[in-house]
Amino acid sequence: MKLLRLYMRVLHLLGPETRLGWFLALANVALAAAQFAEPVLFGRIIDALAGAQGGRGSTTWDSLLPLLLAWAAFGLFTIGCGVVVALYADRLAHRQRHAVLTGYFEHVLQLPMSYHGGAHSGRLMKVMLAGTDSLWSIWLSFFREHFAAFVALIILLPLSLILNWRLALLLIVLCVLFAALTTIVLRKTNEMQTAVERHYSDLAERASDALGNVALVQSYVRIEAEVLALRDVVNRLLGAQMPVLSWWAVVAVATRASTTITLLAIFLVGTYLLFRDLATLGEIVMFMSFATMLVQRLEQAVGFVNKVFMDAPRLEEFFEVLDAEPAVRDRPNAIDPGRLTGNVAFEDVSFSYDGKRPAVADLDFVAKPGDVIALVGPTGAGKTTALALLHRVFDPQSGGIKVDGIDLRDMKLAALRRNIGVVFQEVLLLNRSVAENLYIGKPDATEEEMRQALARAQALEFVERNPEGLQASVGERGRFLSGGERQRLSIARALLKNPPILILDEATSALDAATEVKVQAALDEVMKDRTTFVIAHRLATIRNATKILVFAASRIVEAGTFDELTAREGPFAELARSQFLIPKAQPRPEPEPDRAPA
Repeated sequence: MKLLRLYMRVLHLLGPETRLGWFLALANVALAAAQFAEPVLFGRIIDALAGAQGGRGSTTWDSLLPLLLAWAAFGLFTIGCGVVVALYADRLAHRQRHAVLTGYFEHVLQLPMSYHGGAHSGRLMKVMLAGTDSLWSIWLSFFREHFAAFVALIILLPLSLILNWRLALLLIVLCVLFAALTTIVLRKTNEMQTAVERHYSDLAERASDALGNVALVQSYVRIEAEVLALRDVVNRLLGAQMPVLSWWAVVAVATRASTTITLLAIFLVGTYLLFRDLATLGEIVMFMSFATMLVQRLEQAVGFVNKVFMDAPRLEEFFEVLDAEPAVRDRPNAIDPGRLTGNVAFEDVSFSYDGKRPAVADLDFVAKPGDVIALVGPTGAGKTTALALLHRVFDPQSGGIKVDGIDLRDMKLAALRRNIGVVFQEVLLLNRSVAENLYIGKPDATEEEMRQALARAQALEFVERNPEGLQASVGERGRFLSGGERQRLSIARALLKNPPILILDEATSALDAATEVKVQAALDEVMKDRTTFVIAHRLATIRNATKILVFAASRIVEAGTFDELTAREGPFAELARSQFLIPKAQPRPEPEPDRAPA
């Protein structure tokens, strides 16, 4: 029943191809009926010829010709119908495979960062490819031949009772025995195959880790260790897979042996019935043809069940990812406000990742267009989480965030994020050209606009130094560029987007001092007339911030301008002294003791 429910889900994924699926199903029924009719007509012809040879009948060429023509017609129909089924089954499987793959890819990209934080990218890629491959092969094999096999076994086999119920019962008993054997094997190997698929996921994750960090592997001379570790995973995989294969080998041998057993049984029982005038020679030939066809259908049916069973863990993983629902999604009545002005208000915002320890608590502040809001504090104090809530990586558990007076949850997610530009501390670049990475900021950007953004981010010089210019590849994760070049390119991407709200997460951390001065000047120009949030550990970069929010223990403990905060002698002043931005506080002189009069 578990496999049946799983396959119903597989069929449900046919989507717009369902109509073609029904057509192929009906074609398979017709194909099974035609293949059933062929041995019946052949048996009738044998009976007619046997009667003519014994002189007991009045068989003539004219009476035999309709049977021969009908036999030929069914044969030609079987060939033609088989070609049509194979052709359209191929088209259905290939089209829908790519449609489902695209849908899965879109779904995974929409899942929240909290999901991606716990799911390895190598595993997600393996699930996508293995799952869609399984769907494709199941659809293809089912509509090509296996549905006809099941029709023959489930519907047409009982109809043989009309022809000779004694021989038909013998065929049905043999089918039941093979079905029982298959069920036993399925139960024996169900958990084992699930373990096998877990090993395949481990294999994909480990290989992806090593390839994604090949510089680390080579520099620390880890090649042999990584290969040995991968080989260990492969050995565990084979150790789990071999028992499953052994059980299914038993089924394969039993199914093949059934050809001889079934034919011999039909011949012996048929001969006995012939001598007792309970069967004719044509019926014996007919049921031997039935038996041969039945064994082929059994092999196909068992092969299909085996296929579904072996792919079941892959499909379950695929559907598990497909069923994952984004924690952040559009409300039914969400609006697209267009371009925002950038009035941001945090109103008693609290959020926790685990429901136990707050990541941020009771955040309450306002930012207006043109403001530069700097967030400072120790690692883990809640700065990055606060800004992640602003562009709805998560939603707060209490309180709310409003932009231009509209609660973020009342806006369409895409509309909100179009109004926010982010420059991450960890530079994120696609393994594509410089231009394609810039198009992420503005898909319709002209070459002149891209060059202007690059120039303002102090990145044009190194781009033009490459002979390929804007078409030069940046490599996987930007490996063809230095750390500073990667960061400047990501800043250019944000500048090109020209959003009303800008988030800079340590945007100049990878730059040398000379370049940082230039980029900071460009950023100062870009920050005008837009709301900018800056996460900074180097306080020198935020001297001119409109407001500095000091985070500690998930809360804002101080707020004010640079000069106001340094004058308070609080946590910010201590931090500024540690970076030599203000002089150390001089100890107050001890008051001199009063001298007694002489």
